[in-house]
Amino acid sequence: MIRIAISGAAGRMGRRLVEMVLLDPDAELAAAIESADHAAVGQTAHELCTGEIPADAAGREVPVTDALPDAPLDVTIDFSSPAQAARMAQRAAEKGFALLCGTTGLDAEQKAAIEAAAQQAPVIHAPNCATGVNVMFQIAAQIARTLGDGYDVEIVESHHRFKQDAPSGTALHLAERVAEALNRDLDTVGIYGRKGTTGQRPGDQIAIHTLRRGDVVGDHTVSFTTLGETIELTHKAHSRDAFARGALRAALWLAGKPPGLYTMDQVLGLV
Repeated sequence: MIRIAISGAAGRMGRRLVEMVLLDPDAELAAAIESADHAAVGQTAHELCTGEIPADAAGREVPVTDALPDAPLDVTIDFSSPAQAARMAQRAAEKGFALLCGTTGLDAEQKAAIEAAAQQAPVIHAPNCATGVNVMFQIAAQIARTLGDGYDVEIVESHHRFKQDAPSGTALHLAERVAEALNRDLDTVGIYGRKGTTGQRPGDQIAIHTLRRGDVVGDHTVSFTTLGETIELTHKAHSRDAFARGALRAALWLAGKPPGLYTMDQVLGLV
């Protein structure tokens, strides 16, 4: 049985992950971590769940704490904050447990901490764990390579009003995959919204637009448009279950791997 810790356990994703781990026969909840000032600290894991959890579920009575316990674990799934994700990466490097980081909005130093941890532990840093989204990344890159230059690339992402970072990590990774397929430098050709007299659109531009509204879980569309036609590729998340199922699948796959930086493409057999 794979022993799993959830970092960010009382968040929107964290609660669903706790529930899925408790219900998975191949997993045991080893720890539930939150920030020290969070109201959930001191509760038990099953109190975070909205559904019924069997009394014999492994880890049902695990307390929510503000730090990883010394008890052995195989993998930590992190959906917390950028600062917390960097701390989890450092602990993974120290202790050698696997880390699946789904936290987005990290700065360069925090991303470096994730990459450094991969020298001593198996690590995945995924902007999105949903199977459909990762297939979308592959298809978007294939479309870009096939069409080549001459098509205007525009990406629109929409999330709930509570999301902290923009654009979403998924939109940024989508732009990165398309830019790579077109041999473009996203730092040079990427723009994020438009305002004012912008002039004629440069042909190599890749644009990302952000919407924040209501309780939208996550919608992403990439369009390739030229004079006379448009190709659009869209993914809509109906609930957080798609992300949570993918994260748990990746965590179970990652546990026991040698140190290194892995990808969702590897988890899903897309490479």
